[in-house]
Amino acid sequence: MFTIDNSILLLIDVQGQLAQLMHERDKLFKSLGNLIQGMEILGVPVIWMEQIPKNLGPTTEAVSKYLTDNAPIEKFSFSCCGEPRFMEEFKKAGRTQVLLTGIETHICVFQTGYDLINKQDCQVQVVTDCVSSRTKENKEIGIQRIVQSGGQVTCVEMVFFELLRAAQGDKFKQIIKLIK
Repeated sequence: MFTIDNSILLLIDVQGQLAQLMHERDKLFKSLGNLIQGMEILGVPVIWMEQIPKNLGPTTEAVSKYLTDNAPIEKFSFSCCGEPRFMEEFKKAGRTQVLLTGIETHICVFQTGYDLINKQDCQVQVVTDCVSSRTKENKEIGIQRIVQSGGQVTCVEMVFFELLRAAQGDKFKQIIKLIK
């Protein structure tokens, strides 16, 4: 099981017009907003990536409004692991349990998950309500490939309760408000 002290959230490429083309985008944006807010409550760091923002545009405001403590890292490679600045920030964080979110599931999310599992020896959970592709089928194939590579599936509520471990304390109360 993932722990607060060893987990990190990776947000991949929820940008511009591409983000508007995602399957069930409104649910995606709402789930991402809840997850990002929950990570702040729990003290889990977030690394925020953007694929060539001068071409694809910035992270959609429905998501970026929750990312107040950091700035995006620009990348050109599909896998975040191909970007030296990402690898620097990731290693600096010193965490090996990665919560994978973003778009598109079958391209950048999959390739990043594969590299984290097979080249960085990380545990990866793909947060299924926080990833998408332009089609439902591509999303499902991307998730399936991550699982075949050694990753696991989860969802926002499962992440929260796995990290919390018990129904007590101020953090639990704040998380409950998010998911109601």
